[in-house]
Amino acid sequence: MLDALWLAGALVLILEGLLPLLRPRQWRRVFEQALQLSDGQLRFIGLCSVLAGLLWVAALWR
Repeated sequence: MLDALWLAGALVLILEGLLPLLRPRQWRRVFEQALQLSDGQLRFIGLCSVLAGLLWVAALWR
């Protein structure tokens, strides 16, 4: 179980690093746009991300 968590963390780092590695200018623009969002908008994006991840895990768990 712990190995799966470490693997999941490693995969997150890989996926998070792809855009700045491959498209640094686009990543910078996206990051600058994210800074313009309100706290409520960021929380909504975070909530949607968590829910999507939970649904993905639930679909794979079967």
